[in-house]
Amino acid sequence: MKLRRDKLISLQVASLSVAVVWALPSPAFPPYATTDAETAGTSAVEFRLGLLQIEKTGSDSERLTPLSNLNFGLGPHFEINSEFEYAIDEREFSDGAVGLKWARLEEGRGIGVETLVLLPVRSDLSGVGVESQFLRTWEQERSLLHFNAGAFYDPRGTGTERGWRTSALAEFPRGRLRPGLELFVRDSNATDAQIQAGVGLIASLPRLEIRTGLHVGLSDAAPDLEGNLWLSWKWPKDELP
Repeated sequence: MKLRRDKLISLQVASLSVAVVWALPSPAFPPYATTDAETAGTSAVEFRLGLLQIEKTGSDSERLTPLSNLNFGLGPHFEINSEFEYAIDEREFSDGAVGLKWARLEEGRGIGVETLVLLPVRSDLSGVGVESQFLRTWEQERSLLHFNAGAFYDPRGTGTERGWRTSALAEFPRGRLRPGLELFVRDSNATDAQIQAGVGLIASLPRLEIRTGLHVGLSDAAPDLEGNLWLSWKWPKDELP
């Protein structure tokens, strides 16, 4: 596992960049890879629209837009979710998944499991994969801590990929703003370990949330830089038609 000193310096620059952007008047949960041990709620609907995600590695870059994340609560502890990504430069879907999440959050302590079925969303993909994660959430007076760990099996491409992933996210709610810090690690038989660290911000407005994040790669296998921008809406049961 090889860490690069220049990428550690880039993380400091990325953190400063996000702080500057949000100080100005203009400018899976997204924008993070980590998810929380909580569900949408009974019959509630959550819809998150990714306006843009950019990944840059060296001189190469990839743009994904639109992205979508749709969640529907089944009772207080279960949730059906779906995730889809579209690569605008290639004019085709990049990835897609549907799954089920179980979570229980009581007295500031949450535990859960999320399992996704990875779908063959392009003609060059076949078969279906699976990814499953264990979820924990701890709520403190002025912070939230989320931890995920799991494994995946993906035979959709030319070779079968098997591996594991883990991540940790700390959020610091301050009124309508929720800044966060995340560390994400993914390793498989197909690639070297991908390590990313980043900062994010969730801003709550009267009818929607604005979510944005910026991550840098800390290993050679990870993208040098990844940024995204999302809009999020939630409709409780009593507000649905």
